[in-house]
Amino acid sequence: MAMQRRDWEQGILAQALVEAGDRRGAILLTRGAIVQRTPDGRLGVVISGSPADPAMGGCAYAKAAEWTGDAQIQQAVDGLLDWVRNRAPRNAEGILYHVFGAPEMWSDGLNCAPPFLAAMGFHYEALAQIDGYRQRLWNPKKKLLAHIWDDGKRQFRDGNFWGGGNGWAAAGLARVLRSLPAERSQDRQRLAAFATEIVDGCLEHQRSDGLFHDVVDQPATFVETNLAQMLAFTVFEGVAAGWLPPSYRPHAERMRAAARLKMDADGYIQGACGAPDFDRPGNSTEAQAFCILMEATGSKLPAEGSRI
Repeated sequence: MAMQRRDWEQGILAQALVEAGDRRGAILLTRGAIVQRTPDGRLGVVISGSPADPAMGGCAYAKAAEWTGDAQIQQAVDGLLDWVRNRAPRNAEGILYHVFGAPEMWSDGLNCAPPFLAAMGFHYEALAQIDGYRQRLWNPKKKLLAHIWDDGKRQFRDGNFWGGGNGWAAAGLARVLRSLPAERSQDRQRLAAFATEIVDGCLEHQRSDGLFHDVVDQPATFVETNLAQMLAFTVFEGVAAGWLPPSYRPHAERMRAAARLKMDADGYIQGACGAPDFDRPGNSTEAQAFCILMEATGSKLPAEGSRI
């Protein structure tokens, strides 16, 4: 909580507090995001280079509106939803861009608009965003997402398989799956298969210590902590929801244990892809948030070996 935060960081931390059952904290973060509201509907905009990043907190902010019945919060959520659905820059197919002034799609984007759209009942729109990003970023041979697609030049600006981006995507798909109704069984199966492939693609490059490299298939890049937390959250969520078999749980427990070893005496997760530039090991709000997400989701599962 004692870290400077940008719009997506405010959002993912608010979501982490929702998962952990901290209603008061999530409501306070929502009220803080509203203070930084822009006329076009974006929330939490302190420093933002992305039209999609403010949506990261949409689900949490909507929960805060539900819990409080506060008309101001609900109005802010409605404004953010309008921004995502109608105002944010996008291509001719309606797929959102991730940077103002550049026709780029980033792997991070799978955890921005899609979970918010799905939670608000716009399932078709959420799935369309996922399919648009998958079409451009997915490498079926590697079972990993490239990081940045330039939709103007029709080529990758960054074709590397960034661990953080794949972690964002896997976690985002897990959150969308929560919101898809049972009658959308084919869509649920398709999304679950996609999330599973990302998890499998990452696990193929897992180090002996349970962690991963920053670019997962490039051992020359630094050892990074947050992907392990992101995947642990995804696996715990998948096992609990039934779209991942229990055999995946030991992988999550191993990643959880590895990440716990990186927590310092002040509670900061060290060795994550570090703010503010995310180009070297350090710490970040998103690493703190995914520590909470991992622990909150993992703690809801029965003890390993339990029949209940």
